[in-house]
Amino acid sequence: MSDSGNSLSWRSLLDEIRSQCREDVIADDMIKLLNSYTSNEENWRDYAVFDPHKYTRNLVDTGNDRYNLILICWGEGQGSCIHDHSGSQCVMKIMSGKLRETLFQMPKREGQSEMTVKEYRDYAKDEVAHINDDIGLHRVENPSHADTAVSLHLYFPPIKVCRSFNQQTGESRQCQPTFYSQFGQQKSQ
Repeated sequence: MSDSGNSLSWRSLLDEIRSQCREDVIADDMIKLLNSYTSNEENWRDYAVFDPHKYTRNLVDTGNDRYNLILICWGEGQGSCIHDHSGSQCVMKIMSGKLRETLFQMPKREGQSEMTVKEYRDYAKDEVAHINDDIGLHRVENPSHADTAVSLHLYFPPIKVCRSFNQQTGESRQCQPTFYSQFGQQKSQ
């Protein structure tokens, strides 16, 4: 983690992501870049839109179709389904609160058996994680029933589809990620 005295500003972070996501993007470079920003709620508050019934995906930047940057808001106890990234890399930075990532092995035969947990990883504010399909499938959740959490996700190339998995059977279905808000504006429901 970077020393807060050497931390990038929010605007500089967004500019650097745009600058570095032009050609062949290297995951380690994006991990270092996200580590160089110390989370400050005043910077990203306008993008943080919560829903009491589900976690929300809030689009920050489309990245000229080279990446997308999404702020995800997790209410108390909320979590994602088990999912892949359909060829995208994902670098996630915890902006506030704590999150738990559960990694799963790819089902050997879809629809035949319960999915196998590989490991659990807990993350706190300003920690950065990386996932892609070679690492495995995962579920992300806010383990707290008292506090919310917020995370920033950089997907490159942009995530347009993914597969969600049933933990009991390993069956999957294709789904298209949607956004609860775009650029700080909540979409009409």
